[in-house]
Amino acid sequence: MVWKPHVTVAAIIQQDNRFLLVEEETAHGLQLNQPAGHLEENEDLITAVRRETLEETAWLFEPEHIISIQLWRKNLESPTFLRVCFSGHSHSYNPNLTLDEGIIATHWLTRDEIAAQQHRLRSPLVLTSVDEYLSGQRHPLSLLKSLLAPSHE
Repeated sequence: MVWKPHVTVAAIIQQDNRFLLVEEETAHGLQLNQPAGHLEENEDLITAVRRETLEETAWLFEPEHIISIQLWRKNLESPTFLRVCFSGHSHSYNPNLTLDEGIIATHWLTRDEIAAQQHRLRSPLVLTSVDEYLSGQRHPLSLLKSLLAPSHE
């Protein structure tokens, strides 16, 4: 059997020194995370982060940089995640959009408010990504290359 990590994307969105997080139902109770989710078949990474952000927050997201590419596994029995974390800006909030199942609310939190909630973070990548962003870590989107054959729908 071939081992494969779960490929996910996440969005770091900052406005007025606050970061957009989602509060979501998980197997471990209510947890906080960046807008994030799985890459879908026939989808490139930028399309995935735009879609996930819209579905989870009702905000349109325009990625501007890659913050980091993260490989994470909670423990040996847990799945491994390959997470591409983007930063960018949000615009055009749609209050009438129904959020993804399991998303309870969105919150704009400062870095210190996020750190104070470490016990509720979906993974350590949440705070790590914010800190990477605040340290000025930025990589161009041009690092990404998508050579997907067109789907035949």
